[in-house]
Amino acid sequence: MKKTYFLLFFIYGFGFSQNLEETIYVVAETFIANQNVTSLQLLNTKESDFKNQVKTKDEQLALVFLQTHKAYYLFETSKLNEAITTYEDALKRFNEHELSEISEFDIIENCLKPLGNLYTKTGDFTNALITINQYIFLAEKTKNTGHQISGSINLAKLYYTLGKHETAIKTIDDAYKLPNISKAQKTHLHNIKTESLIALNQSEKASSLNSSTKFSTFQKEKNTYLIQLQNGNYPKALTSFITYKNHQLKNKITGRALALLYIEEAQLYYLLKLPDDALNNLNLAIKALLPNFKKEGLPEKNLLYPENKFIDIFDLYAEIETNPEMALQCYDLSFYVSGLLQNAWTSQETKILNETNNRIRSEKCIDILFDSYKQTKNKALLFKAFQYSENNKASVLKAVFLKKIHLQRFPNDSLLVKEFDLLKEQEHITSLLVKEGLNASEINDLGTQLSAISMQLKSLKTAISKKYPDNYDLFSLEAMKRQLLVDHTVLVEYFYGKNSIYQFIVSNNDIILNRIPLNTSIKSDITNFISLFDSSSTINNDIKNYTNQAFNIYKSLKFDALSSYKNVLIIPDGLLNFIPFEGLLKEKTNTTSFSKMPFVITNQKIVYNSSVILYLNKISKLDNNTVLGFFPVFENTKQALTYSIHEADAIENVMQSQMLMRTEATKTNFNKNASDYGVLHLSTHASSGDFVKPSNLSFYDTSIFLNELYSLDLNTNLVVLSACETGIGKLYKGEGAMSIARGFQYAGVQNLLFSLWQINDLSTSQIMQLFYQNYSESESAFVANHHSKIKYLENESISNIKKSPYYWSAFVFYGIPEVAKSQGFTFYIIFGILIVLIILLLLFKSKIYGRNASRISSKKRIH
Repeated sequence: MKKTYFLLFFIYGFGFSQNLEETIYVVAETFIANQNVTSLQLLNTKESDFKNQVKTKDEQLALVFLQTHKAYYLFETSKLNEAITTYEDALKRFNEHELSEISEFDIIENCLKPLGNLYTKTGDFTNALITINQYIFLAEKTKNTGHQISGSINLAKLYYTLGKHETAIKTIDDAYKLPNISKAQKTHLHNIKTESLIALNQSEKASSLNSSTKFSTFQKEKNTYLIQLQNGNYPKALTSFITYKNHQLKNKITGRALALLYIEEAQLYYLLKLPDDALNNLNLAIKALLPNFKKEGLPEKNLLYPENKFIDIFDLYAEIETNPEMALQCYDLSFYVSGLLQNAWTSQETKILNETNNRIRSEKCIDILFDSYKQTKNKALLFKAFQYSENNKASVLKAVFLKKIHLQRFPNDSLLVKEFDLLKEQEHITSLLVKEGLNASEINDLGTQLSAISMQLKSLKTAISKKYPDNYDLFSLEAMKRQLLVDHTVLVEYFYGKNSIYQFIVSNNDIILNRIPLNTSIKSDITNFISLFDSSSTINNDIKNYTNQAFNIYKSLKFDALSSYKNVLIIPDGLLNFIPFEGLLKEKTNTTSFSKMPFVITNQKIVYNSSVILYLNKISKLDNNTVLGFFPVFENTKQALTYSIHEADAIENVMQSQMLMRTEATKTNFNKNASDYGVLHLSTHASSGDFVKPSNLSFYDTSIFLNELYSLDLNTNLVVLSACETGIGKLYKGEGAMSIARGFQYAGVQNLLFSLWQINDLSTSQIMQLFYQNYSESESAFVANHHSKIKYLENESISNIKKSPYYWSAFVFYGIPEVAKSQGFTFYIIFGILIVLIILLLLFKSKIYGRNASRISSKKRIH
C-alpha cells in the first residue's frame, strides 16, 4: 500500500504544483525519499520531459538539483558511467546558465567532488585532474578551506592511483599546512600517506605513521595487511585482511566495494598458492558486480559494463587458469572491458597513461600463443600473437589517423567534421596549458574549456558510433602479405615487454615469431649501444668497441634473420625506437675504415613505422611536391646554423621550392603556409624537452611545442626535420617517444625524415643535399634516404672520422617504402614489353597450331 501511494504521489503529485520549478523539486525530493530501480525509471522519464521545458534560471537550477541527486544514486549503485554522464550534464547546465549568480547551491559538494572521484575510478585521469583542480581553485576563491582540503585529499588519491606516490605525499604535506583541518580529514590524509609510503617500499615509515595515528582498528588492520603484503609475508597479510574485511561486511557497502574485498582476498590466496580459494572469491566478486548472474565461471560479454574491477577479476582468473585457451578468453574479456572504459576517454594523455596494463596483458597473451605454437606449429597462432602486439602499438596515434581517413571518406559528414574540429581545439587548449607564466585563473579557465570539449566529444562519439558501427582498424594477414608483395618488402615488428622482446617477421608468404629473453645482459647491451651516440667522439675514440657492439646488437635482435631481404620495414618498440638499425653490422670486422664496414645499409633499404595500421592505410596527399623550407639560420648567435644556407641552396637547385630564410622563418609563417605545400623542410634547432617543457622546434621568433603540432591538420607528402633530437622525447610503453616527429604524425603526416640525436651542422647539410638530389628524381623518400647515406659513405672528400655512424645514421625515415619513380616507370615498360611478347608468342603458337590442324584435316579428307 505504501509503495502504491508513493507511485501515485510521484506520478500525480506534481500536477498540483504551482509552476515547473516547484514540479521539478517535488519530483526530485520524492525520488530522494524512496530510491530504487522503479523510481529511477520514472525519474528518467520526467527528467527527459523537463529538459525540453525548462527556460528560466530557477527552472534550470531545479533541474541541476534533480540531476545531481540522480547521479549520486547511480554512483552508489555502481552505475559509474551513467553517473558521470548525469553529473557532466548538470555541471554544463550550471555553468552555461551562470546559476552561481542566483543561488548558493554548492556545486563543489554536489557535483564537482563526486565527478572528480568518478573520473579517477574509471581511469579518466586527465578529466579527474582538471575537475579536482577546478574546485580547488573555486574553494580558494571563496576561501572555503573545507573544500580546499577535500580537493587535496582527492588529488592525493589521484596521484596514488597513477603511481605518483612521491607527488601524492607532497600534496598531503602541503594540505597539512591548511588552516581549520578537521580530525577526520587529517586521518584521511594520514591514511593516503601511509599507503603511499607502503607503495614506495618504505615500510618502516609507514608502520610508524600507522602506529602513531589514531586510525580506527579496522583501518590499522588494513594498513598492516598492506605492509605485510609489501614485505611478502602473505599469511600475516591474510590474517589482517580478514579482520579488515569482516568489519567492512558489517556495514552497508556498494556492490563495487564488496567486489573489491573479494578481489583482494583472491589475490592473497593466489599468492599463498591456494587457487581454489582464489577462484571462489573471484566468483563472489563477479556476483557482487552482476547480482543477476547466477552461473559459475565467466559471464558473457553482453553482461559486462565499463568497470575496472572486472579487469582485475579476469586478469587474475587468467593467471590461475591452466588451460591456454581459457586463459586467453579471460584476457580477452579484460581487453573488452578496457575498451568499454576507453570509449569514455577523450584526451590522449589519459589513453597513454592507461596503456601500461594492456601492454602487460598483451605480453602474457603472446607468451601463451608462442608456447602453444611450439607444440602445435599452427601458424594462425602467430598471427593472433601479432594482433596482440599490434593492438598496443601507438594506440592514440592510430586512433586519430583512422579518424582522419574516415573523414576523408565522408568529408561532408557534419558529425565527423565537428569531432575533428573539437579534437584540434582540445589539443590547442592543451598546448596553451603547458606554457609558462599562466596564473591560476587562466589555468582554471582553460581547464573548464577542456572539460566542456570533453563532454561534447563524448556526445559526438556516441552519435558517430551509431551511424558508423563498423571497426575501421581491422587488418588481416592476407592484406599485409599483399601489400608487402607489392612493396617488395619484409616487415619486422618488435614487442618490447617486461620479460621478453618478441620479433615478428612477416613476408609475402610467411609469418615467423622469435622470442628474445630480456635479461640483464641484453638490456645493458641495448642501453650501452644507444649511449654510443651521446657524443661525436664516443665512437671514434674506440672504433673497435663500436664494431663489436653493433654486430652484437645485430645478432641479439635477430636482425640476421632478414639478411636475404633488400627492403625492410621496421616497427620498433620501447628502447628499440632509439636504435639506428642501418648502423648495425652484419658481420664481425677488424677494419677501422667506416666506408669499408659491412653496415646493414650497404645492401638493405630501411624504413620505419609506428604501426602496421599506419603502413596499410594511406592518407590522401597533396598533388604538388613543392618544398616549403624554413631556415632561421640564427646568425650572430651561439646557435648559428651556417651550413643550413648551403642546404637551402642545394634544395633550390633541384626542387621547386619556396625558402623562408632568417627573419621570414617564423612560427606564424609556418602555421599560415604549412598545409599548402607537398614537402616541408625545417632546418633548425629542436629539443626533446624535459620534465617541465615538452619537445619543441625553434623558429626565428619563437618555438612550436609538441601539443601545438597536435592541433594542426596536414596532408603534406613529406616532412624533413633537419634538426637535432626531433625523434627524441619522453618514452611511453607502446605509444613511443613524445617527440616532435610524433607531433607531425599526429597532425596527419605519413612520411617523415627526422633525427635521433644531436648531429653536426655540416654533416647534416651534406646528407640533406644528397637526399634531395635523389628525391628530385625518384620522388621516393625511402629510396632517397638510403641513397644519401650510401653516397655520403662513398664520398672520398669526407674524412673517416666524419663517416662514423654518429654523423649519417641519425636520420631515420618513417613512412611508406615507395618505389622510385624512375624504377617504377622502367618496371612498367619492361612489364608492358613482356606482355606484348607473350601475346605475340601466343598468336604465333595459335597460327602454327592452325596450320597443323589444317594439314591434319586435309590428310583426313584425302584418306
